[in-house]
Amino acid sequence: MTLLSTAQHLARSSRSNPRAHLVPIAVGGALAAGAIALVAYLLWPTWGTDPARGPGRLPVSVGGTLFNVPTAAIRRKIQRHSGPQERVDLSFTFPSLEPPEAPKHVSADTVEEQPQPIDRIFVSISAHRDSLAPDMRVRTIYPRYLEQASTPVEDGLTLRAFKDGSPYGSEDLFVATNPALTARCTRDAATPGMCLSERRIDGADLTFRFPRSWLAQWRDVANAMERLTVQMYGRK
Repeated sequence: MTLLSTAQHLARSSRSNPRAHLVPIAVGGALAAGAIALVAYLLWPTWGTDPARGPGRLPVSVGGTLFNVPTAAIRRKIQRHSGPQERVDLSFTFPSLEPPEAPKHVSADTVEEQPQPIDRIFVSISAHRDSLAPDMRVRTIYPRYLEQASTPVEDGLTLRAFKDGSPYGSEDLFVATNPALTARCTRDAATPGMCLSERRIDGADLTFRFPRSWLAQWRDVANAMERLTVQMYGRK
């Protein structure tokens, strides 16, 4: 009733004042703009995404296996999309297991700074295409090329060297059972040695890479790989 009375009043005013007809048009426009703003506010997405970086996590399917990976941890921009992928490469800071910060801008003042120590664990998720499973490779392939002697290096962790001239020459195999860890590592040379540890989940293989020096805290590394696996796959 109030709106009707207001409209009637404006209509009478417009007859007495030729320019008064602009008033209802302005009022109607203001009301329409307010209604549009209200609808836009109510319908605006509220799932907490950063417009600059997209959703915090992405569901990706690798080898028909679903993973939920942190967007900021994906190393290659072309892989930052949901849906089926052949491979996804990620990195996490250690020991926090958070996605790494964006790289800092390199200037003339910082380009000659000393290189920072490696603090990241790298993870690749790839479709295995029915290739030999990592645990089967450890049981059936590696023993052909390993030296017979094993050496305890840390509490519960043992080392077996690969034979010189074998496909894995200049590498060592580290094994532990509690927690479980199997890692094939290059030896320190001109560059620090790196370790590779693999596991299979349904149609995908997870390959973890980290510095050999981290084996001094091998239990933390083994637990970190297990935590990342659970966080991204979510099933045991």
